[in-house]
Amino acid sequence: MQMLTDQDAARERGLREYGLMPTAAGTAPVVTDAQARSALDNLVRLAASLCGVPYSVVNIITSDQQLQIAASGIDPGACSRQDSMCAKVFLSGGTTVVRDASEDPRFAANPFVTGEIANVRFYASVPLETSSGLVVGSLCVFSNHPELPTLEQLSLLEVLARQMVELLELQHRTLQLNEALAELERSNTMLAEFAARVSHDLRAPLTTILGYVELAEDDPDIHPDHPAVDYLEHIGSGGRRMLVTLDDVLDYSRADGKLNRERLPLLAVTAEAAQDLGVDLGLASGILCEDAELLADRAQLRTLLQNLLANSMNYQNPGQGLRVTVSAKAGPRGMTLKVADNGKGIPVSDRKKAVEPLVRLNRPGDGPGTGLGLATCRRIAQAHGGELSISDTPGGGATVSVTFPQVP
Repeated sequence: MQMLTDQDAARERGLREYGLMPTAAGTAPVVTDAQARSALDNLVRLAASLCGVPYSVVNIITSDQQLQIAASGIDPGACSRQDSMCAKVFLSGGTTVVRDASEDPRFAANPFVTGEIANVRFYASVPLETSSGLVVGSLCVFSNHPELPTLEQLSLLEVLARQMVELLELQHRTLQLNEALAELERSNTMLAEFAARVSHDLRAPLTTILGYVELAEDDPDIHPDHPAVDYLEHIGSGGRRMLVTLDDVLDYSRADGKLNRERLPLLAVTAEAAQDLGVDLGLASGILCEDAELLADRAQLRTLLQNLLANSMNYQNPGQGLRVTVSAKAGPRGMTLKVADNGKGIPVSDRKKAVEPLVRLNRPGDGPGTGLGLATCRRIAQAHGGELSISDTPGGGATVSVTFPQVP
């Protein structure tokens, strides 16, 4: 087994981060983005044409191999690092130009020059150095005949090499983003599992406590004027608030979960959300809904509507009957769902913090809540690729708008 030098070990870590190491199956690395790969192929062809030579390649050099990820005039291939011409000069810090490699002591005995592998004469290579100082390999142009490009040609060749590095940097950033997204998905999955486990573990003893509270409240031996009545009321109220909090935390943790998008009737899902709150749609409840069709996850859309309707009910204007209108309208970005009420509204200065988790405005007369409702709604919107915004309802109140793209 080959022992790597510290320099080679560091380079191989860097190459792996850029997605430029051979895979476990032994295949050569590739630029994964199709457009970037096409651009790299165009640049390598341009390099050969610019210098007036038949061959041009992009070499990635590992501790033991030279791997070509793009080539013009030949098919991309691989060779040992020991046989590589570029491996001798790619860490030199500058462009290497050789009119006739058979007369250069660095290359005269190389199998690419002697005829064992090829008959290279003219040879030029530009190191491919990333912004972090990692030299991944080289842009190499060559010919079977002695040549000597002009200084302008060599200067433009170095420009092409920098453009190639930009493409490799793009691949690096894409891989970093994919890794971050995968980690976020793992984190969200763990959060949902943790929240579900905690909710289950706490719900059982809490339900038992509330059950005994109800039995005690119905106990004929506890008279209405007994101090225990107040104690039981406080215990029951606190326990029920805790159950609501457990449900809100569970909804919040699930808001970024896997989506099962389908075409949904807004009227039917809104009716289900209202029934979850113990009311029916119609003039009697003050909750009206126009029918429309949305592409969304049914469970998450129902949770979103339930939270928005609950907010409208909790933050009513004193002495004013509840009026909530649920509607959806097609726009350039998809369907925009709107829940408009005639309640207290949310001042512009408070709208940013109102959608943060566990934040409540704590205004006099506000109903109970955990501060997770709007935060959960925003996460549901983001999970669908949309966004949530808050505006004023004409005549007073708040309107929450949620965009649902109609193409996943």
